[in-house]
Amino acid sequence: MPRKAMRKVSVPVMRRLPVYHHFLTELVDRGVERVSSTMVAHQFGYDPIKVRKDLALTGAVGRPRIGFIARDLLRHIEAFLGWDQTQEAVLAGCGALGSALLGYEGFSQCGWEILVAFDNDSELVGTRINGKPVMPMERLAEVCRGMNVKVGIITAPAKSAQKIADMMVDAGLRGIWNFAPTSVQVPEGVILQQENLLASLTILGLKLKCLQSAKKTDLLIDE
Repeated sequence: MPRKAMRKVSVPVMRRLPVYHHFLTELVDRGVERVSSTMVAHQFGYDPIKVRKDLALTGAVGRPRIGFIARDLLRHIEAFLGWDQTQEAVLAGCGALGSALLGYEGFSQCGWEILVAFDNDSELVGTRINGKPVMPMERLAEVCRGMNVKVGIITAPAKSAQKIADMMVDAGLRGIWNFAPTSVQVPEGVILQQENLLASLTILGLKLKCLQSAKKTDLLIDE
């Protein structure tokens, strides 16, 4: 039997689907039973054909002039994004950003749960931050292996980030979400998602500059 071809999904599509999900959740909460791709497109100013293609990737099937059953469409998006299965993670670095992520309720809405946090600060170790236990950093590998966790989040200072990434790799983690303001290196077979808050803030500032400039053609930001 020929192997089924893998579908290619672009990063922009993966960014749009959670946006659709949030909008659809609001509609369902208001009692809306059916929704069309055109309705979704108009909400965000997107091309209806683009939205239709995005939703088709999830396997959802709509009917001409009737659209989708809103609850069914939500379930298809959740299954496609993997939100219908719990993903467990650990977090290293309990400063302001780490503590905020430990209390972020949005993770549970998309199937993610941070089980435990790690830090080198003796005043934090043994406490709980937003209900999550804080353990010493040297126990990271032991705890991750014992819990069979596969994802780690780094919110530590830049100088500690690579060492923590190495500890996570040695512990068998297969995915690392790095918020530290520096790049880290991981071996082949480990997925690295690098978040750069400063870069995002810089892009925002440049877009504002374009908007406010009398000559808007001075700068073009390619999305």
